[in-house]
Amino acid sequence: MIEKLPVVFVMVLSVSCGSTLSASDHADPITLRHNEAGLTDLFAFESPDGESLVLVLCAARALTDEAALPLTPISYRLWIDCNSQVHFDDPDVNARYGGKVVRPEQIEHEVCLTFRLQNDGTLADRTVAGLGAEEHLPEAYTGLRDDPFIFHRFSNTNVVAIVQEIPYRLLPNGKLDTAEGTYLIWATSHRLGNQVDHVGRSLRTMLPRFDFLNTIEPKEHVAEIRRRHERPDVVTDVLSTFASPFFGIRHYDFEPDVMIFSRIRPAGYPNGRRLSDDVAKLCCDQGDCLLYEVSLAESHADHVPRPVTNNVPFLEQFPYLASVNQSARSLPDPALRLRTKVILGLIGVAAAAFLLLPWWLLHRAKRRLRRLSKRLSLPLPLEQSD
Repeated sequence: MIEKLPVVFVMVLSVSCGSTLSASDHADPITLRHNEAGLTDLFAFESPDGESLVLVLCAARALTDEAALPLTPISYRLWIDCNSQVHFDDPDVNARYGGKVVRPEQIEHEVCLTFRLQNDGTLADRTVAGLGAEEHLPEAYTGLRDDPFIFHRFSNTNVVAIVQEIPYRLLPNGKLDTAEGTYLIWATSHRLGNQVDHVGRSLRTMLPRFDFLNTIEPKEHVAEIRRRHERPDVVTDVLSTFASPFFGIRHYDFEPDVMIFSRIRPAGYPNGRRLSDDVAKLCCDQGDCLLYEVSLAESHADHVPRPVTNNVPFLEQFPYLASVNQSARSLPDPALRLRTKVILGLIGVAAAAFLLLPWWLLHRAKRRLRRLSKRLSLPLPLEQSD
């Protein structure tokens, strides 16, 4: 029986966390209460003319209509560190993270863009800090668009999108005469002033072993990952032992969750992320295959091939995302078969009866003692204890 405990534990964990294992960052954090604050994807690539950095942030997964959303309590922030040193001399690290941040504990943003939206997704307010000649910053696009994530479950749904072009000349130390510059990029969402979600590199914080990164700053990531690995609390220790595929820290995990984008490196994930990048497959090539396996399983359930491109073409110009999907529909959530539900229900009833049996036996014994004491006219100690 003891030997079977880890297997049973993982099975229960898979059922209870099944909804969290479904996309790039779509179902993250695990305890998310407000879908509008949930970030789904972050993209960074160069504009067609080569003069601007394009940032695309998506939130609020699986939208199927254009009804008003409760967006006013939410703020979305894009952060850029323009000065942290990044090395590119380790091919494995380059392939997985796009480079190695030399001093992750010193990550500090120079640029922050904060967006607040109306309930229909249009821009309510944009606050910019750290950009030179801010008045020359192009207008941002905000609103509902077709979900750009290449994944079967979300292929016919929409998201709330923010698209911002930033001319390199406005960035600190930005230059147009040389194709140089390496940036650390990440995004956060905040509800009523509290940080709710974080996204940097795709397929990072959505993994169960990294859920704790969502509410702390990137400069704290590596130290916290190491602490949880070397000095885990009881729950973390149990999960990383009996459910290591989901919660076990790997040898390559000790990196901050930021997106590295370098103008001197080949474009495309993990050097930034283009809209067309199939991140599920690219991440699986580097060892994190959870999302890829889920994509295969979900596609097989509907008897369709796993998608490798978006369901509709992206635009070649700003705002780059495909227009809102007017015929959006969501796939039904995975459901247990009736026979399984009945068996689990019977198990639940049996477990409840087992837990209640001692209480019922004690209650019955006390009643019998009361009756006996009345017959014998003797005091009953249990009465005093009651």
